Amino acid sequence: MLLPPHYVEKPWGRTDLPAVFAEAAGRRIGEVWFEAPGKELPLLIKWLFTSEKLSVQVHPNDRQALAAGARCGKEECWFIVAAEPGATVGIGTTRPLSAEELRETSLSGEIEGLIDWKPAKPGDYWFIPAGTVHAIGGGCRLVEIQQNSDMTYRLYDYGRPRPLHLEEGMAVSKPRPYADRRRGNWLAAPDGALVACDHFRIWKVSETTKETHAAPAPLWLTPILGEAEVNGVRVAVGTCAYVEGGLRSYKGPPALLARAA
Repeated sequence: MLLPPHYVEKPWGRTDLPAVFAEAAGRRIGEVWFEAPGKELPLLIKWLFTSEKLSVQVHPNDRQALAAGARCGKEECWFIVAAEPGATVGIGTTRPLSAEELRETSLSGEIEGLIDWKPAKPGDYWFIPAGTVHAIGGGCRLVEIQQNSDMTYRLYDYGRPRPLHLEEGMAVSKPRPYADRRRGNWLAAPDGALVACDHFRIWKVSETTKETHAAPAPLWLTPILGEAEVNGVRVAVGTCAYVEGGLRSYKGPPALLARAA
């Protein structure tokens, strides 16, 4: 089935979303979530649209989230779809920080300059492990595939009138340079596996893909570049197909396919 979109307004969102999201016209939308009504799925697929920087933030792992009373932690993977000139994403810190340095620089705002801001280019992807201090800059359009959790601890928010979560964030942060190898450019990559972690797996698929995904586990398919056909059902950019019973056929441009681990 096609998962219905849920529009989430954010102070850093945009009012000029692509035409496919026309029903949200005039609203400052930062995120579009694809959820199953009345059903809590293990993964959440989002589109993000940024006009300004997101807060400097961090997510807990499963163990930490359970201790805080939540269902699960949050690990995620970003896929850049489009980026304005000079757009960046912040992943990790430029050098290791102690817990006290993290606190002090978050309070003073110096943390913004200690984030490792990387150029954002279409097709780039990064896996963001729990504990990674991160942010997304303005001028980005991206797809995020994540554990279905909204456990976010803000460390710094550029003076916006929203609460911070310094104590909680310090307890789960690993403020150090990003060194995860699960990154690359999915547009340049061949069809096949892109990312695997304890919570999900992600593939690039196209109509030339030889591998079929007939496992009984549900799949999420997200078109990025245009219209496609999944098991005989038409899907397009701005939609997310939830596929039970395996991917039997796919016709169309490259898309992202995810499965809960």
